[in-house]
Amino acid sequence: MSPTLTPMEHSALQIVRRLTDKGFQALYAGGYVRDRLLGRGTHGDIDIATSATPEQVSRVFPHVVGVGEHFGVMIVVWDGTPFEVATFRADVGSTDGRHPDSVSFTDARTDAQRRDFTINGMFFDPISEEVLDYVGGREDLSAGIIRAIGEPLLRFGEDYLRLLRAVRFSARFGFPIEPATWSALVAARDGIAQVSQERVFQELDKMLVGAHPDAAIRQLHESGLLALVLPEVEAMVGVEQPAQFHPEGDVFEHTIKALALIEEVDRVIAWSVLLHDIGKPRTQQMSDRIRFNNHQRVGANMSARVLTRLHAPNALIDAVYACVDNHMNFINVQQMKLSTLKKFLARPTFHAELVVHKADCQSSHGDISNYDYLQAKAREMPVDQIKPAPLVGGKDLIALGLTPGPRFGQILSAAYDLQLEEKLTTHEEAVEWVRENHLVGEESRSENREAENPTDPTMPV
Repeated sequence: MSPTLTPMEHSALQIVRRLTDKGFQALYAGGYVRDRLLGRGTHGDIDIATSATPEQVSRVFPHVVGVGEHFGVMIVVWDGTPFEVATFRADVGSTDGRHPDSVSFTDARTDAQRRDFTINGMFFDPISEEVLDYVGGREDLSAGIIRAIGEPLLRFGEDYLRLLRAVRFSARFGFPIEPATWSALVAARDGIAQVSQERVFQELDKMLVGAHPDAAIRQLHESGLLALVLPEVEAMVGVEQPAQFHPEGDVFEHTIKALALIEEVDRVIAWSVLLHDIGKPRTQQMSDRIRFNNHQRVGANMSARVLTRLHAPNALIDAVYACVDNHMNFINVQQMKLSTLKKFLARPTFHAELVVHKADCQSSHGDISNYDYLQAKAREMPVDQIKPAPLVGGKDLIALGLTPGPRFGQILSAAYDLQLEEKLTTHEEAVEWVRENHLVGEESRSENREAENPTDPTMPV
């Protein structure tokens, strides 16, 4: 393997060589070519386009999976890595706005015309190391422009997911969308309703964990797409906030600014920042000032419904719910009891919540003292001090003569709080605390039960 090639590139090259050895043309296509020319790294998948038909691909390679033979798409497995190998094709019609009605196999030049944007429509020959550009992709890449190939309305009408892809690429690379392409995007925006929620989620997810999620959400708003795919976020536009806490402006502007300040590429953090204030439009009240009472709980429930509608993974839904629901509790951290603080630090989503809190503060009043306080506390206390194993358990209570029941949970919870407060430090101390504070009452209840139900000495036992 060449020292300049990654394992994936080496495997892809072997597939291309095998096809060319059999007399077929084979080229890298799409995003790999774009990213290679940009010099920003080529860590994604490598898609291969070829003149070989699906049947011919199946005869050339021993490990092939047909995933879309009708559209000319096969999966070739090489050294355990799957590669999409697609026959050069022309698409005919698109009744559903998602898939071509039919395809005809063709050549590379014609195949390039069916692709979405010029910067994604180039090919690369890894053997000759030549770029084949039939759509002006290199020129637009150099100019920094997102331009649809051919007639923009036709390209969007073939697959309305391209509406979101245009925004994603624009935000990712910091390229403006070319005026005719933008006009077509706005005109075709209602077509997004024909795209499945799963595919919409995938594009939104990539926007949020990619570069410049703030730019992506703003473009969705300006195009009218945001109101169609995330109406709950669109509803934040124009919702005023108290200026003394939010000099940045309304809830939408606050959210956009917070997205720009995210310090980690993490989907839980990104979705939580986007949705942390979606409860504000529904809870806005005017009293002594603008207030949003309980907006965190309202927002948490709304975020769960939004992500469920988008068919997001359950783990993401649960984590975002927790982050949104808890984001206002940071106000009180410096006044918390030690036991409460330790429970706060032990939350499974604590790290994500902390990053969300910092972005929330930096995008409004700018005070991150609670963030700094928690960072210091997290460094001071090791994990076994923040979340230690309980000193006393149910078996200990039974051994003391206590009867299992609802009180067990109350006793154990109280004992654990004292342990977190460092008022109980050993097993013996914890057992003695239970004995002194809970055993006497239990003994009295036991005596009362015996008095009410005395044992008859004449009855067999």
